[in-house]
Amino acid sequence: MMKRGILLILAVFFISITTKAQTNEINWMSMNEAIAAQAKNPKKIIMDAYTNWCGPCKLLDKNTFQNPDVVKFINEHFYAVKFNAEGDEAINYKDQDFANPNYDPSKSNSRNSQHQLAQALQIRAYPTIVFFDENGDTLVPLPGYKTPSQLEIYLKLFLNDRHKDIKTQEAWDDYQKSFQFEFKG
Repeated sequence: MMKRGILLILAVFFISITTKAQTNEINWMSMNEAIAAQAKNPKKIIMDAYTNWCGPCKLLDKNTFQNPDVVKFINEHFYAVKFNAEGDEAINYKDQDFANPNYDPSKSNSRNSQHQLAQALQIRAYPTIVFFDENGDTLVPLPGYKTPSQLEIYLKLFLNDRHKDIKTQEAWDDYQKSFQFEFKG
């Protein structure tokens, strides 16, 4: 009887740890999965375009995409796509097939040829965070590493369609000055 009690306590403990760990991670998916999910339940997409050799990409994963506020906000409001911009994934976007015909598997952890979708999205640096609207149309590619606070301003800008009201540099400056940061870290 005592063994059962201990086993039950251990089972509850491990389930709670597993559940906690799962909520501290972004629910990453492929672009194909995100587009399919959008068809059923429209949401904006945030894409992390990275490469395996990119140091700032690894920092973005470690420092920003592990931040509990970032994780919670993205999981609640966006479909999150992890896209290797030099990988070999076949993607159908806007009824067009994209691939990486010059991909070299022996260079999977070093510089490789750029994926056709990365070219179409005009990704010129890594990492680049690309936002898409509920129809899968590109809103903006944001090149470079972003801290949780730097990303927060864009997450909320696009989530609430505030970007549609910003037509000048002055309007952008005003938005940034009045923005109330909430993410910690």
